[in-house]
Amino acid sequence: MPAYRCCPAFTTGVAGVVAMVMTALSAPLHGVFARESGDPIQLKWMEGDVAGMTAIWSPDATKVIGFVEYHQHRLGDRLEATRVARFADGSSDEDQVEASVGGTLEALRGRSIIRDQRGTSVVDLTIDVSAGHITGFSANGGDRKTYDENVHLPAGTYWGPLIFIVVKNFDQNETDGRVVFRTVAATPSPRVLDMELVRGGPAAVTPPGGKVDVVLLSLRPTINWLVDPIVQRIAPSTQFFIQPGAPPALARYEGPRNYAGQEIRLE
Repeated sequence: MPAYRCCPAFTTGVAGVVAMVMTALSAPLHGVFARESGDPIQLKWMEGDVAGMTAIWSPDATKVIGFVEYHQHRLGDRLEATRVARFADGSSDEDQVEASVGGTLEALRGRSIIRDQRGTSVVDLTIDVSAGHITGFSANGGDRKTYDENVHLPAGTYWGPLIFIVVKNFDQNETDGRVVFRTVAATPSPRVLDMELVRGGPAAVTPPGGKVDVVLLSLRPTINWLVDPIVQRIAPSTQFFIQPGAPPALARYEGPRNYAGQEIRLE
C-alpha cells in the first residue's frame, strides 16, 4: 500500500503525520443524540501535519492519468488543507479548506477551483461557512456566470478534503449505518444539498502486496436523484473502500474527479 492515499490523514507514521493531542470531546457521546445534517461530526482520530503525493488511475487501473498533491497543517485547533489533482492533459482540480478541529470538525471557509487543459479557471467557488456566503464564477465556453449568495451553511458543511475526514470518522458518527452531512457543489451555479455516507457489506481489494479486506462506504445524495436532473449531474457512483484499523485506512477510492463526472481511481 502506498504511504499516501486520496487523503493522507488516513495514514500514520510513514506519511509524516505529526500527531497532536485532541481536546476533550465537547459534543454528546455517540448514541445519546442522533446527528442531523449540518451537525458537526465528532472526531475520534487525531489530525496533524501531512504532505504527500499519489497517482491517479483510470477507472480500470490500467493507466496513470495524473497525480494528487496534498498538504495539511494544524496550528492549535485550526486545520488547513490543500489538495491539487493535476492531470496529464493539463487540467487540474484544487480544493482548499480551513476548519476547526477540537472535539468536532467544524468547517470555516475554503475554495474549489477547476482548471481546463490550458490552465484557465472554469469554476472558482469561494465558500465562507462562518459568514454564510458563497461567491465565484463558472465559465462554459463564452458563457460566464458569476454569483454572490447568502446561504445557510452550518458548521457541519463538508467538501473536498473534509469529506475524507468524515469517512475516517464514520463509525463514531453513524446512525443506522449512515452519516448525513451538508455540502456545496457547483452545478455550475452553487447548490447546497445533503449527502449521506452509507455502509455496505464487507469486500476485498487486491493492490500490489496481496488481498486486503475492506468495508465499503457509498456516497450519495439524500434526495431521489431521479426527480432532480441537476442532482443527476453531481451524483455519480462514489465508493470508499476502507481498511479497518486504528485509524481506518483508505484502501481505494472510485468515483468522479469533479462535478464534470470523469471517473478516476486512487489506491
